[in-house]
Amino acid sequence: MTMLVADETATPRALFEASGVKTVLEQLDAELVGLAPVKGRIRDIAALLLIDKLRAQQGLQSQPPSLHMCFTGNPGTGKTTVALRMAEVLKQLGYVRRGHLVAVTRDDLVGQFIGHTAPKTREVIKKAMGGVLFIDEAYYLYRPENERDYGQESIEILLQVMENHRDDLVVILAGYKDRMETFFGSNPGMASRIAHHIDFPDYSEAELLQISQLMLQRLNYGFDPAAQAAFARYIGLRREQPHFANARSIRNALDRMRLRHATRLFRADHPLTREQLSVLQAEDVLASRVFAKERA
Repeated sequence: MTMLVADETATPRALFEASGVKTVLEQLDAELVGLAPVKGRIRDIAALLLIDKLRAQQGLQSQPPSLHMCFTGNPGTGKTTVALRMAEVLKQLGYVRRGHLVAVTRDDLVGQFIGHTAPKTREVIKKAMGGVLFIDEAYYLYRPENERDYGQESIEILLQVMENHRDDLVVILAGYKDRMETFFGSNPGMASRIAHHIDFPDYSEAELLQISQLMLQRLNYGFDPAAQAAFARYIGLRREQPHFANARSIRNALDRMRLRHATRLFRADHPLTREQLSVLQAEDVLASRVFAKERA
């Protein structure tokens, strides 16, 4: 666990850099495009923990703050990535021991018969202790329409742990904003334990294009000018279609374009250059079904 050594002459900025949190936040900036309000809140939480450490070093009353959170937003907006970096921030500042992330859904917590839910939930909590427990689509834990559902049992166990072990476990609930609001309305005990509500906005078309370029760059691919223009059009059309999942949909689209690129090159009867192997062309983009109406 990172320990900040008392130094009355050190500035908060110097301690911030010494803690390693600055590096984690820079990594978050590099990984995720946009999301300025989200990144700002993570920095605020880091500042709160750092100042809390300084207060304790000066003999001022200090009590570990409650850091249980709710992340709301549509799929593919970076919630899991931010949760992972949040775990690292907490570790660097000595708030949790291990700084790992355990990501689960209802199926990992709730059993199918009497006596099955409690051990499942406790096993997940045991794995998450010392880090962050990330529960995606958390509203599925509560199903009042089913009298034989065991989700409420899991919620009760989570509530107890969130209160009694908040100095060594942070729980992050995630899901669509409207459904999470309904969930909290039906579970006031859970709502009272969530100190931070962070909303993840959808990406703009410009941000999605930037995300696509970063994804390709990490794989040693790139667009030629015509392909980039075509993919910008693709993004605009795809966002209007059902089941669009922000960065997740962009990643899937790029995988299909790489597949078409590979199929096109496979037909070549001559040696391939480095540029040919790494540059996507407009035809790799325009073959998508998203452009079907334009071709009709």
